[in-house]
Amino acid sequence: MSKLFEPISLGPLALPNRIVIAPMCQYSAEEGSATDWHLIHLGSLALSGAGLLIIEATAVTEDGRITPTDLGLYSDANESALGRVLKAVRKYSSIPVAMQISHAGRKASSQAPWDGGKQITPEAPGGWQAWGPSALPHALGEIPPAELSLAEMARIRDGFAETARRAARIGLDGLELHGAHGYLLHSFLSPLSNNRTDAYGGSRENRMRFPLECFEVVRAAFPADKPVWMRISAVDWVEGGLAIEDSIALSMELEARGAAAIHVSAGGVSYKQSIPLGPGYQVPLATAIRKAVGIPVMAVGLITEAEQAEAIVRDGEADMVALGRAILYDPHWPWRAAAKLGAQVDAPKQYWRSPPREVKDLFRGASFGQR
Repeated sequence: MSKLFEPISLGPLALPNRIVIAPMCQYSAEEGSATDWHLIHLGSLALSGAGLLIIEATAVTEDGRITPTDLGLYSDANESALGRVLKAVRKYSSIPVAMQISHAGRKASSQAPWDGGKQITPEAPGGWQAWGPSALPHALGEIPPAELSLAEMARIRDGFAETARRAARIGLDGLELHGAHGYLLHSFLSPLSNNRTDAYGGSRENRMRFPLECFEVVRAAFPADKPVWMRISAVDWVEGGLAIEDSIALSMELEARGAAAIHVSAGGVSYKQSIPLGPGYQVPLATAIRKAVGIPVMAVGLITEAEQAEAIVRDGEADMVALGRAILYDPHWPWRAAAKLGAQVDAPKQYWRSPPREVKDLFRGASFGQR
């Protein structure tokens, strides 16, 4: 029996297997609203056979978008557009669908990657004022973000709560707060980007305060019978930045506040980072956190092969594996993994005839006749 294809639960949410589709920005929204691209993109991934689909980083305020074409859930128009996409996906797929909610912080007001990804200055067309815990730029030559006042922090915190309520209204199954990759919550956590001298800066406890407050308001605003968790950058890959001990402490605090899981990534807060890239390079970070908490831990980062993913969960390195680019390249990755590992997946009946004869039992419940 494949461990990768064993069921698992995130709090009350039952998942058919341990393969997660990681949130991946598409930079294809219009004023924050989902478009037909999202219908095509998410519709394709919803037929993958994965256990959970997490919608891309979705801004909780208009100024919390990374780019002008980021997805958002801060207005009635956003809510209506994403609700339409989710309704269409649900018509043909039973995959649980969660969403990552985010504020871009000092990485806001940027070009889409295929346009260069550089900062758009506040006075330039399409640009706006970026915010951060401190007035420290992300990269050399960039205009620093404005340091958040307590009033602005309250506005953003309220934005997280309101987005959670909107997510509940359109029927999302779970929420992941984006506390990784240099965006706002991560930038509060990291001493590389937070040099505040008030209750939100300095000590580890103080630097965790705002991310934990945002988690608490989301947990309170989202239905109690649906899970909420956080994606974190476990280390900054820069001397003097976040260390694994910091992220273990954060994970324990999140668990105490009702987090259903921890999604472990790394890096993104500094251009000085030196990342030791290689297959599964972030898995040891997930393993360290898994040893300290009693909730499921997701590993992510250059997990590309079925046997690799199976070993990660079989050997207890993580409870789940999240796929990004690998599943964009091969949207039926879980089908191929199940075929290799002797497991079964759910697939739409319109596709039941597709597997080769040697894996004819690949799809759960498949049965058909022929005239």
